[in-house]
Amino acid sequence: MKKLGKTTSVVALLLTIVFIACTKNETTPADDSTITNTSNVSTSLEIFKKIYGASEVYIEGNYAIIKTNGLPDHKTPYYKDTQWAGTQYEAYNGTNNKFALNPNRISSQSLVFKIPINPVKASKSSATPLGPIGVSLNGVPFFNQYAAMNAPLTNEVNGFDQYNGHPQQQGQYHYHIEPTYLTTKKGKDALLGFLLDGFPVYGPLEKGKSVTNSDLDGYHGHSHATTEYPDGIYHYHITDADPYINGNGFYGTTGTVSK
Repeated sequence: MKKLGKTTSVVALLLTIVFIACTKNETTPADDSTITNTSNVSTSLEIFKKIYGASEVYIEGNYAIIKTNGLPDHKTPYYKDTQWAGTQYEAYNGTNNKFALNPNRISSQSLVFKIPINPVKASKSSATPLGPIGVSLNGVPFFNQYAAMNAPLTNEVNGFDQYNGHPQQQGQYHYHIEPTYLTTKKGKDALLGFLLDGFPVYGPLEKGKSVTNSDLDGYHGHSHATTEYPDGIYHYHITDADPYINGNGFYGTTGTVSK
């Protein structure tokens, strides 16, 4: 009987070890950092596909990959003397009587945005760089509130076309302020794009009221439900006063953009 008892104990111990090992293998991933919240993947893909100006939009791990040539889908005087001039050139017809066409002309880009699909608040905020800080629905990059050398937009604004965009020296067209082509087409309260930290950018109206800087935090955003995010999310708003799109850096942990 003693011998049988020992055998039973050994068998029970082995079965326990096997059960624990199997349970661990089934429930514990090898590397949690590579696991995406799969319930959000299809929803995120549909939301990021609203970037209709992108040539490709797909999910890779915890990121949305958005590829765009950066060409605006609206007419502009900055298409003058380019291969698109025949169909896309339009002389300036805006309201700024100080408008002066800058010497740059639009050229096609190869931009790849890698944006978190589950954005989170950064433990330490990072400043927005000169160059793309996000992407709008038509694939045109958002830039921050500064001109070259971190100068204010005071003079540069006079080179913005009738849709509030212009190209820099390498021909990269972009918006520093409200992209009026999009707000006219989609609505002033609509989703207009995303910054590199994955948080969405909305227009200058909310619930029928104009959003002012005083309605927003230091990063130029706030949190509540939106049409695309009924459970609520932090989001930026474009306003008609500096800093226009983003304030004291990114609210969230950023992805990347390559050119």
